[in-house]
Amino acid sequence: MHIKPHIQSIASFGHDQKVDLLRLDVIHPIVSGNKFYKLRYYIELALAKGVSTVASFGGPYSNHIVALAFTAKEAGLKSIGYIRTNEDEPMTPSLKEAKAYGMELVYLGRTDFQSKKAAILQSSEMNTDCYLIDEGGYGTIGAKGAATILTTQDTSHYDVIICAVGTGTMLAGIIHAADAHQKIIGIPVLKNEGSIESEINALLEDKNRPYTLLHQFHQGGYAKTNPMMLDFMNRLWDAEKIPTDIVYTSKLLLGVEQLINENYFDKDISILVIHSGGLQGNRSLPEGTLKF
Repeated sequence: MHIKPHIQSIASFGHDQKVDLLRLDVIHPIVSGNKFYKLRYYIELALAKGVSTVASFGGPYSNHIVALAFTAKEAGLKSIGYIRTNEDEPMTPSLKEAKAYGMELVYLGRTDFQSKKAAILQSSEMNTDCYLIDEGGYGTIGAKGAATILTTQDTSHYDVIICAVGTGTMLAGIIHAADAHQKIIGIPVLKNEGSIESEINALLEDKNRPYTLLHQFHQGGYAKTNPMMLDFMNRLWDAEKIPTDIVYTSKLLLGVEQLINENYFDKDISILVIHSGGLQGNRSLPEGTLKF
C-alpha cells in the first residue's frame, strides 16, 4: 500500500537557505518514489485497453524494471523487461527480483541497445495484446503522472524546485505542475547529455515555461561513483538519515549542497528538492560501502 510522502528539512545544508526534501522514497518499499507516479497512468491505460501484458526497457539495476514488474503483477498483468545486458552475464539482484514478480526477461545486449529498442517500439503497434512503455516511463503519459507529485503536499510556497534528470519525464511533469513564480532546476545524471533538453521539451504542454539544467554534477556519467560521492552519501545518512542512490539522488543532493556553498541561490529563498526514490543501483556496490 502506498503512503503519503512527507517533507523533511535538511538542516545540515546551511543556514541562509531553507532546504526541504520531498521524500517520495518512503511511499512504497518496492515501487519507490517517482516510479509509482510515472507508471500510474500507463497501467491504467493498459487495463483500459484490455491487454494481457506490459513491457518496457532498462538496465540490469533498473528501478523502473523492478517497479514495473511488481506493479504489473499487482494489476493482474504479465510483464516483459527488455534488458541492456547479456544473458550469459551474472543475474543482478534487481533482475532476480523482477523475475520473482513474474517478469519475462529478454536480453538485448549492451551494444546497439537504443537501435534495438527503437525497432521494438516501432513494431509494437502490430501487437495489440502488449502495451509497451518506453525506458524509464518516458512519454507524455509518464509526465502526466509525474505532475501529480506536487499534489501530494502544499508546495506552492517554495521559490525553487530541484530534481534529478534521467529521461526528463519527471522534470517535465514538475515543470507542468509548478506555479508560475517557481524556478525549476534539473540536474542531469548522464554525461554529455546533449539531447536531454529536446527530449524534455517534447513532453511539455507549455513550450515557453522556463527551466534550468545544470550539467556539472554527473560525477563522471551514469552510475559512475567516486570516493567523494560515496563519502557524501554516508555523511548525509549520518546527519539526516536520508538514504540516497549512486545513480540519481546522491548526485542531486551533492549538487544542491555545492550550489549552496557556492552562493548560487539568493539569500532567504526556500528550496524544495525531490527525492525520487529507488536504491537499486546501490546493489552494484561492494557490501559495506554504504552505512544504510
